[in-house]
Amino acid sequence: MEALSDTIRRRIAEALAEDIGAGDYTTLWCVDEGIRSEAEIVARSKGVMAGLAAAAEVYRQLGGAELQGLLRDGDWADADSVVARVTGSARSILTGERTALNLLGRLSGVATLTHWFVLAVDGTGARITDTRKTTPLWRELERLATRAGGAINHRRGLDKMVLIKENHLACAGGIQEATRRVREANRSGLKVEVETTNMEEVEAALAGGVDRIMLDNMPADAVRNAVRLIDKHAPRPEVEVSGGITLSTVREFAEAGADFISVGALTHSAPALDLSLRIR
Repeated sequence: MEALSDTIRRRIAEALAEDIGAGDYTTLWCVDEGIRSEAEIVARSKGVMAGLAAAAEVYRQLGGAELQGLLRDGDWADADSVVARVTGSARSILTGERTALNLLGRLSGVATLTHWFVLAVDGTGARITDTRKTTPLWRELERLATRAGGAINHRRGLDKMVLIKENHLACAGGIQEATRRVREANRSGLKVEVETTNMEEVEAALAGGVDRIMLDNMPADAVRNAVRLIDKHAPRPEVEVSGGITLSTVREFAEAGADFISVGALTHSAPALDLSLRIR
């Protein structure tokens, strides 16, 4: 299992506190303290697993029970397969059930949707990447899940890369002025990307000497033409395609010459994988 940061451990503690509150009265009043049990976590639908370390951390923090993953993050789980076992205090198993399943279901859903996007562009050379469209404060875990699904991570936060987007351009006065300001201020050598929506803006981005050009909400034919122009430039910037990419269209954009295809849906629209916990 992937090691968890202190930040994630704190988030899990907060999630447990949110769910338990003053106490899990149903379990405390129905289940004797000394009962020990074994439970299985079962995938009720097929998908890619992610979040097993986070689910295990739930029980580590609760104490009294231990979760053992039978698969690893990134592994495929068939429907009705057992993905983990939890052993120990029946009270602990029941109290941690919902928090552990919420984490596993959410993150495995992200990994599964990511897997389908990665599979759709297989053989093209394009890489699927996530975005900052993540659940507030859970970005680190959701980025872990997209990696489990085979994607690469985009910038983690605003301080990791310069990405000049439409609203920056509106405030700065266009690509030429925005890139000039960034060149003057960028003493730490951050990679610079600029968002473009047409060929005129692509030409301005090339003149600005940026490291990556985002082709945003362009049809595939326009992407293909833009890539032809970018390919003639030395040094050649990387090409990222973004904006409304779906599973049915992603391969067309990959074949148009994209190096990276960023998909916000990986984290903002992935359905949770259906999982259940069964006491044996």
